[in-house]
Amino acid sequence: MVKKLIFYLILFIFLATINLFLSIKALAYFEKQSLIEKMIADIDQKKNNFYSSYIVNSKKTVKTEATIADGRVANLKAFFRKYNSPLYDYAEKIVEVSDKYQFDYRLLPAIAMQESNLCRVIPENSYNCWGWGIYGSLVTRFSSYEEAIETVAKGLKTEYIDKGLITASMIMKKYTPPSKGSWAHGVNTFLRALE
Repeated sequence: MVKKLIFYLILFIFLATINLFLSIKALAYFEKQSLIEKMIADIDQKKNNFYSSYIVNSKKTVKTEATIADGRVANLKAFFRKYNSPLYDYAEKIVEVSDKYQFDYRLLPAIAMQESNLCRVIPENSYNCWGWGIYGSLVTRFSSYEEAIETVAKGLKTEYIDKGLITASMIMKKYTPPSKGSWAHGVNTFLRALE
């Protein structure tokens, strides 16, 4: 009888220990998931713009401080570097005007890739990577890439997006009417490449 009692006591302690261990693991897991969900929500709220910097105080404790850095700029720079584009130095400007005119930041680079292989094949001294206002021998020239980016972005917003032309296929019908779909296909391909 005593042996049976000892056996049940040991079994109880063993099962209680396992139960306690599993409960602690489950609690840690759910707490971690909650923390992860909160972090994702915070990151989404900041549009995936995030990096950490560390500040060390005199008591030798470390505090973290979140600072905004735009991941879209890094994405564009990587894309421009891959294709050796002069637009590399203008990634921030492209994101800035895309936000200003409220359209997808990938649209300007996708059109530039389709029109000029990211500015590598453009009319001399034009800074016109987007084929903007180029009809046969008529060439619209800009004084700089900054001016071109601003002008094309504003034009896309006012002449296309505000008029309901919001997909590459819709934009193509006005932007380059002779195209039979290849322009929109190319722009969509480059939009996906920038995801």
